[in-house]
Amino acid sequence: MRPYDAFLLVSFGGPEAEDEVIPFLENVTRGRGIPRERLAEVGEHYFLFNGVSPINGQCRDLIAEIRADFSADGVDLPVYWGNRFWAPMLTDTVRQMAQDGVRRVVALATSAYSNYSSHRAYLNDIAAAREAVGPDAPEIELIRPFFDHPGFVEPLVEHTRQALDRLPADKRAGARLLFSAHSIPTAMADASGGPGQGYGPGGAYVAQLEEVARLVAERVGGGHPYEVVYQSRSGPPSQPWLEPDVNDRLEELAKEGAEAVVVVPHGFVSDHMEVKFDLDHEARETAGKLGIAFERALSPGTHPRFVRMVRELVQERAEGAEPVGLSDLPGCPEGADDCCLQKR
Repeated sequence: MRPYDAFLLVSFGGPEAEDEVIPFLENVTRGRGIPRERLAEVGEHYFLFNGVSPINGQCRDLIAEIRADFSADGVDLPVYWGNRFWAPMLTDTVRQMAQDGVRRVVALATSAYSNYSSHRAYLNDIAAAREAVGPDAPEIELIRPFFDHPGFVEPLVEHTRQALDRLPADKRAGARLLFSAHSIPTAMADASGGPGQGYGPGGAYVAQLEEVARLVAERVGGGHPYEVVYQSRSGPPSQPWLEPDVNDRLEELAKEGAEAVVVVPHGFVSDHMEVKFDLDHEARETAGKLGIAFERALSPGTHPRFVRMVRELVQERAEGAEPVGLSDLPGCPEGADDCCLQKR
């Protein structure tokens, strides 16, 4: 397929052994002045799973499915994989591509939304990796945020229905849907849309999360009350972050008489550590203490529709086709230097 000669999956990375946990967290937090004792505290989340983050295994599974789908549909592109914070490191992968003679790459980040952490940071890290490799580094073009693509929304719909079906039959009809995403500082969220795009507080990030929640809830049917909640806050108490926290909202729902919830991790592509710990462990425990029936929907993962979406996005980029989406929200302007700023 032209004009590209390789596909690159860019992900976050994660440790795969207990002795890798702290070095991995040091990579993630480098330059932020976070004390080692705080890293050890966060590391306990990983030690509950023997130091193994699910994300690398999930990337391997996704890559295997992408390769099979590319082959079946005649997309003749080798597939590479590079992480931002743990092996295989992005710079090493870019260097390998250069050695393999790759000159132009289409890349997909394992993040669907517009904000600094999930879009601009990937662009910055790609630029840094290319600079480190030098003049032989291939050109790398990152596919747009794909939050409203049918290939992202439809798996969430199917997985939400499956989670509802797992609830006790007598509590299913009244179940509430909590769509959960990673909290970020409100200043970062406000800056996520770029100037002139007409977003209110929370910028593009919050607007996109709310839109995907609507798209999924409407397609699930049943008239379930739904809302967006947040998880995985990691900043100091003095800094405002997006709220409500999923555990705080569960406390409020219990007081309101809610008997059942399905938590939908619509802010994530795969069931990585923050889904496993913050939702499957902490939020489930909170719901249990409150007497609320709790189920968690799967993320898109390797759902066939999600895998097919990857190919469709590659073809869309290669052919210059009109972006496919289920909403009217604007995407990131092509080549814009001011989209997804870290702060205003």
